[in-house]
Amino acid sequence: MTSPTVGFTIDRESLEVAPASTAKMSVCGLAGPFATHAPYDDATFTAAFPLDTPVLINSTDAKARMIAPDGQIGRALSLINAQFADGQTAALVVLVRTATGVDDAATIAAIAGNSTTGTGIWAFKRAGAVCGVYPRLIAVPGWTRQTSLDGEGALLANPIAAALPALLASIYAFAYVWTGGVDAATSKAYRETIASGRIQPIDTGVVTTLSDGTTVANDDPTPIALGLHVRRDFEKDGRPFSSILNQPIYGIVGPSRHVDFSLLDGATEGQDLLAHQVSVIIRGESGDDFAIADGGFVFMGFENCDPEATWSQTHKVRGRDFIELTAIRTVRQYLGRFNLTTQTCKTIVDTVDDILAAAEAKGEILGRRVRFDPDLNNTSDLRSGLIWVEAKFEEAPVFRKLGLVSRPYAIALAKTIETLAAQAI
Repeated sequence: MTSPTVGFTIDRESLEVAPASTAKMSVCGLAGPFATHAPYDDATFTAAFPLDTPVLINSTDAKARMIAPDGQIGRALSLINAQFADGQTAALVVLVRTATGVDDAATIAAIAGNSTTGTGIWAFKRAGAVCGVYPRLIAVPGWTRQTSLDGEGALLANPIAAALPALLASIYAFAYVWTGGVDAATSKAYRETIASGRIQPIDTGVVTTLSDGTTVANDDPTPIALGLHVRRDFEKDGRPFSSILNQPIYGIVGPSRHVDFSLLDGATEGQDLLAHQVSVIIRGESGDDFAIADGGFVFMGFENCDPEATWSQTHKVRGRDFIELTAIRTVRQYLGRFNLTTQTCKTIVDTVDDILAAAEAKGEILGRRVRFDPDLNNTSDLRSGLIWVEAKFEEAPVFRKLGLVSRPYAIALAKTIETLAAQAI
């Protein structure tokens, strides 16, 4: 429309603080070989789940029912579903079906895939474009426990666990791996092969029930951890700032092995594994004052394998991912639409601050400071359209230990004497 000679020109502009476009952090990702479930034929199944392709399903929908329920992925979906909170009915899951090799090594190689060709777990990188979401909680049930020794007898990393850190960092995801549940020594040796703040190993396997009533004596527990995160996020309006430490586990017959645990004794096997950033599943003990619970089965774990203690608590990593991803999703609408003026800079700073203010109001972070940093910004960057915003915030740590100082209180005796003396009068 041509501008009028006499009249008005109206230009609507929305250079205001934008409402937060929150990231989805509770989407699970499972990778590995899996088969069809009768009555679905192979052609229909293959069309629904092509090899090395991310496929989004609802964990209780028709596509989920196409998967053999007693297979590794089928059991994983059941374990995720078993952890749901009241009112929660399903989880979003991105599945990547991989080829079954001639042996375990070939199957593991197919799952580890290739970053260049986008096969195996690397197919998750295409999930954003293909599925509309990225999985942010990843497990490879049944295939992370296999390890080998080098010529000198030192433990070699599982190939999938070795490939995961780069993938996880690229899509802001977190993964759980299983050490095999053999014993504490094996789990600690396994943990020594990992140095990633996006991976948390679990020691204890679980006993699960198949559809014919038989049991799997030592099943992979990693889907349980994913389900617990889905539950905790659901309870907190999709915000991933809560730990799954000391969360009850459902849907299992029991742990595959007993792990000794005491709330007071750090020398017990469970406490020792926790000290090495290895999670465990503990059985509740009614009548035991030093047990973690009176009954049921409890997930005990809160730390990943990051070499830096600052980022060792898993919920902190997921919470910071949420803040950063939300900032990306929210601020991107300003790119290219406005010139870099003082008002634009202030609006962007205020937008980021609003994201952190909401987290602080909910008790997810302890404090914040957001500002246009004069030390980081310079005339050359501003001229090119680049600004730096400093966002400082501290995630609330999980409450994991109480130091109780128990002392006598002589003043109480003196007050007792005073009371008795007054009554005697």
